[in-house]
Amino acid sequence: MSHTPRLWTVLSCSLLVASLGAGATACGTGDHPLSASPYDAADQVAFNQKAGSRPIDPDRPLEVTLKGEEGRITDVTVTDTHGRRLAGELSADGDRWHSTASLAAGVRYALTVSTEDEDGAPGRRTLSFETTPAKKLLKAEFGPEAGTYGVGQPITAELSEPVKDKAARAVVERALVVESSPRVDGSWYWVDDKKLHFRPKEYWPANSTVSVRSNLEGVRVGDHLYGAAATPLKLTIGDRVEAITDASAHQLTFKRNGEVINTIPVTTGKPGFSTRNGVKVVLGKEYFVRMRGTSIGIAEGSSESYDLPVYYATRVTWSGEYVHAAPWSVGSQGYENVSHGCTGMSTGNAAWFYENIRAGDIVKVVNSIGNEMDPFGNGFGDWNLAWDKWRQGSALLAGTPDRTPADTARLRPQV
Repeated sequence: MSHTPRLWTVLSCSLLVASLGAGATACGTGDHPLSASPYDAADQVAFNQKAGSRPIDPDRPLEVTLKGEEGRITDVTVTDTHGRRLAGELSADGDRWHSTASLAAGVRYALTVSTEDEDGAPGRRTLSFETTPAKKLLKAEFGPEAGTYGVGQPITAELSEPVKDKAARAVVERALVVESSPRVDGSWYWVDDKKLHFRPKEYWPANSTVSVRSNLEGVRVGDHLYGAAATPLKLTIGDRVEAITDASAHQLTFKRNGEVINTIPVTTGKPGFSTRNGVKVVLGKEYFVRMRGTSIGIAEGSSESYDLPVYYATRVTWSGEYVHAAPWSVGSQGYENVSHGCTGMSTGNAAWFYENIRAGDIVKVVNSIGNEMDPFGNGFGDWNLAWDKWRQGSALLAGTPDRTPADTARLRPQV
């Protein structure tokens, strides 16, 4: 490819300008190579995968090379239908560009190659191609359902396939984006190979909004495993509500946005059935529950056996711990612990509590002789892990120093 006439024009213009002296102009800038419209670089570059009607294999790296020894490649951009740019590396002499990240599966790409010839004139080659769809998809389902929740509500992500490899977990975690207004510092925690929880460093700010989305669609996670599209989620966070039960004082203190709203006499678990200490998150509310001792391992007919209709029940563990009406123990409420692990109160107080609490609110028990609330597996005990330990459950943050919200955001670029 030759552009000698253009070079001759430039040289002639330069000589003429020199002869006219400083500040004189005799040629228009349109004759300069850099001002020319890009020529078609189709004959200057080659691709290792053919573009056309047939999709290409996303498992193969993409490569653009220069034909011959004249000119060079100056830039390559490859963007998919989701606006994600494919990372790549250009050689120092501009004769080769290759992708450094995996292509996404089942998407269309737009590729633009910028070049210049031996005279510095710009060239361009554009084309588009599709990649073959993935045969095995990794789906992510976010929870809880859209709605309004308390400041303690974790975000959950359930995966359709187990992800064990640390590098693959990092790919997944980077693509699961949680944004809040106002902004907070937070992190995902891998509960197991198929389940992640997200929580902020502190409780969500009262009256904030939280949005969750996935950039995983088409992204290569592992061998022949690619991300699927996911339904985004939006939550509203209500007031900061905390119900703090002091098991030794037999009293529940109800706080809203830091202000004490109510104090309620209660009874908690007696010896052998002591209520768990620690922070629990309200899982839901049930106006009526039939509670049986057999559900917690008490043999039917034993001295501890019971079968009771219970009203205004607020659930805090999957194993059956509630805050509920217990009219049979009113004489003990405020004085001694006589329950089988639940927090009991009068029917009137339980009705008030039921009306003023919602899923995601904090229920904290202190000064009980019971065990500590498990972080996972029996509800949402996430807040019982200190922040430094929580970070160790992240594939991106484990082993790194604590970060600001801006640092955390940089860990979640578009993929």
